[in-house]
Amino acid sequence: MDRRNFLMTGLTGAAVAGAGNASAAKPRAKSQNDRAYTAGLLQKIAEPVLSNMAKGELKKAFKIEVGMNSDGRDTNVAYMEAFARLIAGVAPWLTLPEDNTPEGQVRRKLTQDALQAYVHSVDHKSPDYLVWRTHGQALVDSAYFTNALMRAPKQLWEPLDATTKTRIVTEIKQLRRVSPPYTNWLLFAAMNEVFLLMIGEDWDPMRVDLTIKKMEEWYIGDGWVADGTKFHFDYYNSYVIYPMIVEILEVLVRLKPSFNNLKPEVELPKWLKRMQRNSEHLERFISPTGTYPPIGRSLTYRTAAFQPLALLAWRKALPQSLPEGQVRAALTAVHKAIFTEPSNFTADGYLTIGFVGHHRELADWYTNSGSMYITSESFLALGLPPTDTFWTAPAEDWTQKKAFAGKAFPKDYHVDY
Repeated sequence: MDRRNFLMTGLTGAAVAGAGNASAAKPRAKSQNDRAYTAGLLQKIAEPVLSNMAKGELKKAFKIEVGMNSDGRDTNVAYMEAFARLIAGVAPWLTLPEDNTPEGQVRRKLTQDALQAYVHSVDHKSPDYLVWRTHGQALVDSAYFTNALMRAPKQLWEPLDATTKTRIVTEIKQLRRVSPPYTNWLLFAAMNEVFLLMIGEDWDPMRVDLTIKKMEEWYIGDGWVADGTKFHFDYYNSYVIYPMIVEILEVLVRLKPSFNNLKPEVELPKWLKRMQRNSEHLERFISPTGTYPPIGRSLTYRTAAFQPLALLAWRKALPQSLPEGQVRAALTAVHKAIFTEPSNFTADGYLTIGFVGHHRELADWYTNSGSMYITSESFLALGLPPTDTFWTAPAEDWTQKKAFAGKAFPKDYHVDY
């Protein structure tokens, strides 16, 4: 089976293995089908961007679309958004050991393409050199660019040639010129600094220290963090805040750098527990059919709203209240509820602006079709191998599916941590 057939298998669910008694094989077949579907969908999202950028032809091939109320910024920022956001979500999948299965062949090609894309991204002579030195938007997407290198260092950082590594470090450091507003943007600056720490470069502890302390000030309770001094009912806890603060703290705990009074070993368990609580809410947002509330700004980021659930699954850190088979079934339903609509993609296979389908009117003033690739953050559980219990556990009904079927389901109460 070639890579193209693997894509079709993943999207149609045709790769349902098993022989013998059909009813006995059904639960495992369903689990395998969930993975095949999820992997096939991520492949469909990723290949047009990575395959073209590997050749230095992304800007040539990807025709950018903006929303109806765009602020008129240089549309070249879109290419950095597309690559950086996409590779952050794809990176965990690429960490799996190489094999010659159809899925393994897809991962191998995506890894090769991603490495070449990183080379083009910082080469001034490449047509796909990204916009690092003009618009402040580069700070945002540089954090996803470095987050991917943190998530898959052996696959995406270590194989890069010395020149490319030096160029990446130079571009990341020059972004210190961008002064982040007191919002989730603080996390982008902090993410870049811990990446520099991770690779042994000079880093700025102040940017990290300030960010973590501000997040504590903005924590409003019961698993929710305000984005700045005021709370916004949207999915930015998912898009940015929880995944980035937890992954920043993971690096600090592992490398143990010196701080004045910050104790990462205390902060990480606390923020992980809060993210677990936030994920309990996210799971309860998912309707019996996989739909979820279309609330807040950046709604066109689609399934990135469920990044915390996917990250916890990958980390094997889901709370006891959320069994793996339940979360997998819920996330599969979400992906199908969004991506079954064909107009999510252009005829060339790129993501369009929209939610369920193509709707330019839903864009925010800062979004473009490159921004949409943050949806890949809901696929982080593909970093677990097919044999992991997340993929093999029998599917379970999620909370709303139980509730609206008249089944027993656990009540929900606030927490004080």
